[in-house]
Amino acid sequence: MQHSRRRRSTPHGEHRPVLLQEILRILEPRHGMTVVDCTVGWAGHAAELLTRVGPTGLLVGLDMDAENLPKARERLAAVGHPFHLHHANFAGLEQILAGHGLTHVDAILADLGMSSMQVDDVQRGFFYVREGPLDMRMDRSRGRTAAQILATIDRLALIDCLQELGDEPHAESIAQAIVHAREASPIETTADLTRIIQDATKQATWRLHPTPGKWNLHPAARTFQALRILVNRELANLEHLLRIVPQILQPGGRVAIITFHSGEDRLVKASFREHLASGRYAEISPDPLRASYDERTRNPRARSAKLRFARSATQSPQ
Repeated sequence: MQHSRRRRSTPHGEHRPVLLQEILRILEPRHGMTVVDCTVGWAGHAAELLTRVGPTGLLVGLDMDAENLPKARERLAAVGHPFHLHHANFAGLEQILAGHGLTHVDAILADLGMSSMQVDDVQRGFFYVREGPLDMRMDRSRGRTAAQILATIDRLALIDCLQELGDEPHAESIAQAIVHAREASPIETTADLTRIIQDATKQATWRLHPTPGKWNLHPAARTFQALRILVNRELANLEHLLRIVPQILQPGGRVAIITFHSGEDRLVKASFREHLASGRYAEISPDPLRASYDERTRNPRARSAKLRFARSATQSPQ
């Protein structure tokens, strides 16, 4: 995503690809390479990758959100080189590649952040300052909405969700307030949930800029983030991707993953270290790369972005 993740949408729905130059430097896309963008969005990263792999290369793009694909297809078609797009979860990457007769690729990218287009659409229910149905599904053709989950989830399970997926310090108060509120009436809109959270945390008068130069996180940001991750099973999908990437990369191939949440970053860090120790990776980034001050200023999405990369071993581990 994705993401109630401590950032605002970009002006006029524009989607600026985060850490683009760093991605191009790390993945080193060249003519003839086969590259995968696991979270294609509106093809901000993908169009640049496709340009560099050229007419003899191939880009395979995936996105859980079918509503992103028409715009992505338009942008990639304008590049004029071969590509395939799929409405699919990246946990199924092996099957997608097999459908094209591919077993290995040269580079893999996954940007786990939310796009501004998803945030700007009030019908998606991702943003806490615009009223809309409390949906939060990346793929609106399947699964339970956030409203449906909140209607039945156990209080203790909700506390765990808010703490583990949202790093929410007020998890117990918010969970109790949600359980109490749903006994009176269903929690069906983003505005309903936001009001409950602000009352529970005693931040009904929250302001983005309480004083000049100071920037406050919205009281509902962490809860919305946690619910979105839960609704879309994002950590489980990421865990599966991290397991299969070493089997898919060509010898010397590279993977880059951009995370926006501490739980995601911990999973990537642990997986990369494990595969380095086993000999499947020859190199991993020692620390996450962060966006420059200029990029963070131009693009609020970049504020919490962390980029980690790995390079596959040139020989299989013994």
